Parts: sequence; C-alpha cells; structure tokens
Amino acid sequence: MPDSKTPTTELTSQYVAQVGNDLDHNAKEQDRIGAEIDALQEQLRALQHDHTVLTNMRNALGVSDTTTPTAPEADATPSVARQKTTAQSGAGKRVRAKKTATAQGAEEVKKPAAKKPEAATRTTAAKTTQPTLVELIRRHLTDQSEPRSAAEIATSLGQAHPDRNIKTTVVRTTVEGLVAKSHAQRTKQGSSVYYTTTDTQAPTAAAPAAADEAEVS
Repeated sequence: MPDSKTPTTELTSQYVAQVGNDLDHNAKEQDRIGAEIDALQEQLRALQHDHTVLTNMRNALGVSDTTTPTAPEADATPSVARQKTTAQSGAGKRVRAKKTATAQGAEEVKKPAAKKPEAATRTTAAKTTQPTLVELIRRHLTDQSEPRSAAEIATSLGQAHPDRNIKTTVVRTTVEGLVAKSHAQRTKQGSSVYYTTTDTQAPTAAAPAAADEAEVS
C-alpha cells in the first residue's frame, strides 16, 4: 500500500509546482499590463488637459472652429463612378468620332468613282453630236460636182470616217430614202445608178468607168 501512494504524491507535487509557477507568471503579467495601462491613462489625461488648454486659448482669441468635417467614404464612391462614366462617355465619343471620320473617308474615296457617269455622258454626247449617215451622204453629194454611185459614196465616207463601219448596201438604202423624200435624185447609165442632190444636174454620157466597175461589184 505505501508503494502505490508514492507515485500519486509525486504527480501531485508536480502539478502543485506547475500551478504555482503559472500563478506567479500570471501575477507578473497583470502587474506589467497594469503598469502600461496606468502609463497610457496618464498620457491620455495629459492629452485631454492639453486639449482643454488649447481650446480655451482659441476661444479667448476669438477664432472659430474652421475644421472641415471629413466627408464620408460613401460620398467618394459616386465620384469614382462618375469618373468611370465620364471616361466611358469620352471613349464612346472617340469611337463615334472615328466611325464618322471613317465614313467620311469612305465617301471621299467613293467620290472619284462618281466621275465615271460624267465620262460616259461625255462619250455619249460625243457620239450624239456626230453627224448621221444621212447628213454625211447629203454633204458629200452637195460637195461633188458630178453624180456618184453608192459604192463611190461608201468609199469616200469610209476614208473620211474610218471609225464608222460604212457599207455600200447601207449607203444605197439610205440614198434611196433620200430619193423618196426628194432630197436626192437617181439617174441610170446603163446598168449603173448614180445619185446627186436635188440641185445637181443629171450625169452625162461620159460617166466615170471606175464608178461603173464599183457599182457592178
């Protein structure tokens, strides 16, 4: 029995010693923190005293409190939001300005292309101002001092106007139309047919042999 009590007594002694040490440490910490609290309270009382003295001095000098109250943080938030909105609005304006500039540039690029119809109009006008085949034939017959066959007329007009495809058959048909309207006269010499304007005399028997050959061909 005495042997079983010995370990228990030793363990209890250890706990008692540990608890005693903890109590001592706790007491020392309380003393340290209490001393710090006393020092802080002393500093606080000194600051409060200084504040009271300074306030009395300011009041004695007649200076009002001009301290601007600090704005709440919530007030700064809308400002930031407004800045973001302004920045986004400015960015949107720049994008629209770029689009407008791009559209204007595209219109300027397209403007030269609009000149093509003008060129086509000038070409059409030039073609329109060219004399018709009827006018060419009448002028040619008026300038001649003797009758001409359809082949001779076609050859002369083809040389004078190489850009126009003037055929003998077309000339003959056109001259016959002038004859029907009394704007030209038709005369025959053998198998050859000659044409003159209404104020040109009829051909004589000595018609050019070359004209006969051209008409026969």
